[in-house]
Amino acid sequence: MTASAEGAGRSAGSTGSEDPQGDRKPRKRMNYGEGREALLNAAVRVVARGGLRKLTYRAVAQEAGTTHGLVVHHFGSRDALIEEALAHAIRTSLNTSALEPGTGKVADFSVGVSDMVIADPDIQAFQYELLLEARRRPELLPQIRALYDDYFDATRRELSRMLPADAGRPLTRLIFAALDGLVLHQLVFGEPETTDAAIEELRGLLRLLVADGREQSENDG
Repeated sequence: MTASAEGAGRSAGSTGSEDPQGDRKPRKRMNYGEGREALLNAAVRVVARGGLRKLTYRAVAQEAGTTHGLVVHHFGSRDALIEEALAHAIRTSLNTSALEPGTGKVADFSVGVSDMVIADPDIQAFQYELLLEARRRPELLPQIRALYDDYFDATRRELSRMLPADAGRPLTRLIFAALDGLVLHQLVFGEPETTDAAIEELRGLLRLLVADGREQSENDG
């Protein structure tokens, strides 16, 4: 359902206060910044638990404990809500996964990935839901691709700090795909210790690449 279709189905003055089942959460008044982030987090939870088809203004408002009108005010369209929620999810993941610690040290790469999944599984599930939905709705693909480029760019920058030569696109995608797969597996199967062990193995492979690159540089010199 598109944003315009949802908006057309409700009057502009509707606040979403109708509640035939009487099970809505109490309304809350939030300031602008707090309200926006709370609504993004609510959208993430709605999609993570029910898929994109469950994402409506009313569902987000109910999850956040606020009004339907506030969701419309902040985002204006369902597509804008989806795009901003995805950007919010990726920013949060980048900030908590140590994908780009900036140190250039292999030991620091992707520290805390398993803890990130434990702390907020919904934000990871949300991203996978959007990826799968993009197969069914190609119009989502450009924003998914653009926003996932943030992950690829962060991975490439950190790899380039570690390796003597700039990390290319194939290596970047390989490393990120390994991490992405580990997150997905932990999300489904649990077992954070398996994630930690696998990432340590990945660091071992990176150390070999670093050593090999330095040896080649010395030989070329």
